[in-house]
Amino acid sequence: MDDIVKKAMAKWPDVPHCYGWLALDARGNWRMRDERAQHLDLAGDKVVQLALLGFINRNYLSDERGCWFFQNGPQRVFVNLEATPFIARTDPAHGLVLHTGEPVAAIARAWMTENGELIVDSAGKIAQVDDRDVAQLMAALEIDGQRASDEALMAWLDGAAGQLTLRYQGRAAPVERIARAELAAQLRFVRMPAPSGADGGTDPVRAA
Repeated sequence: MDDIVKKAMAKWPDVPHCYGWLALDARGNWRMRDERAQHLDLAGDKVVQLALLGFINRNYLSDERGCWFFQNGPQRVFVNLEATPFIARTDPAHGLVLHTGEPVAAIARAWMTENGELIVDSAGKIAQVDDRDVAQLMAALEIDGQRASDEALMAWLDGAAGQLTLRYQGRAAPVERIARAELAAQLRFVRMPAPSGADGGTDPVRAA
């Protein structure tokens, strides 16, 4: 967390939290959602300003409920998640990187949905692989130690026996089936955070 954020939190400890104004889409884009976007249930505008992107990425955290937020100075701006708390992309130097720019050093376990969406656990950070990059990882999937053909993978998704693994950085991580609708509940994150108790939502404040 940036020092300027820590100082702002100490100076203004009681700023109400903000909900609905920031989202992370399934391709790792931060999106600002103004009142019109929220009212019409639109995705919102992509954040493209590099300094702001870096600020959000450095101050992206979660609370005890499994809700993810951007600590904007003294205020928590909670994030609506289209997919998972992190999005992973292929990278020629690192293999995979998270949308925050952090390299994926290892994969502890992985999951695949009925739609072929691939989700990985990197040091406790749950990341769906960008759909444009999933095809590049297909060659790293094995069933019972043998490269998984398209036909074998489809059969596995339909319930066929066999242990699916994802080989990454020299290690094989187990891959489990998971229903897309159950992702958030099983992997313990909240897709659409909402105020609880006395926590009232408000508009985002300017960063200190």
